[in-house]
Amino acid sequence: MKNYLKIISGSSNPALAGEICEYLDLAPGRIQIDRGPNDNIKVQIKENVREDDVFVVQTSSSPVNDHLTELLLIIDALKYASARRITAVLPYYPYVRSDKKDEPRISISARLVADLLQAAGADRILTMTLHSPQIVAFSRIPVDQLWATSLICNYMRSKDLSNAVVVSPDVGSADEASAYANRLDLPLAIMDKRRHADDEKAEIQNIIGDIEGRDALLFDDEVLTGGSMMEAMRILKDRGVRRILAGCTHGVFSGAAMERIDQSAVEVFATTNTIPLPNDKPNGKIEVLSVARIFGDAIKAIHHGESVSRLI
Repeated sequence: MKNYLKIISGSSNPALAGEICEYLDLAPGRIQIDRGPNDNIKVQIKENVREDDVFVVQTSSSPVNDHLTELLLIIDALKYASARRITAVLPYYPYVRSDKKDEPRISISARLVADLLQAAGADRILTMTLHSPQIVAFSRIPVDQLWATSLICNYMRSKDLSNAVVVSPDVGSADEASAYANRLDLPLAIMDKRRHADDEKAEIQNIIGDIEGRDALLFDDEVLTGGSMMEAMRILKDRGVRRILAGCTHGVFSGAAMERIDQSAVEVFATTNTIPLPNDKPNGKIEVLSVARIFGDAIKAIHHGESVSRLI
């Protein structure tokens, strides 16, 4: 039976999809996406995908709702074009932060996204560094979660880490920071951060660990406005830290985040291309690392029925 591997890209991050195709030595699948005069999105697959193994690359970037709708329509079009299996490749999962009922009468949007993907016709999900582990359990179809930890650590090893300590920006990120510390064979310090409202403002009250005179490495799964990260850097400098290096998997960088990073004390800020960076913003201190090879290897493993966990 025919079982061709094909990569289809939505409009959210075509550069990453192109890198994945280049790594896999595949031509991108042909697709046409139009917007009608009534603002409706129309998707047409421009090649035969009957009985093919199709991977749809679509990240959660602005405009998020348009890209989510587009993803669902692409999956629906593939389903009715008789694709054998459809995998939604979500480098950055839509509505990833809406993962719990922490206020009265609110939607748990991350769970709804999982339901929508299944209803549209997706057979499995491939994503990276979810904000919360329970999001995997929201889905009734298989979910493979990848990590950029080794990619970012390999980059940091090119720096002088002889006097470095990994600092978790809050207690909730301690497990992730510990993973970086273990891979880099560095000690770990933890900042006690208290958030008093549903925003990016938080107060850092204590630091557990020895940081004075050391070089601090700050890691987080994602950075939105950068407010919390910049406050952490300011406090670390006040507490006697010498140099600051930072990194995150998902650089959302909304608002003036990139300007804040450019003006901050950080020496370099490593992130990945799960989300495309805006071209009209300063990024002198930002180093973008490509996750194309990580996703490419996972796509090959899924296509051939091999383990994805061995890649983590």
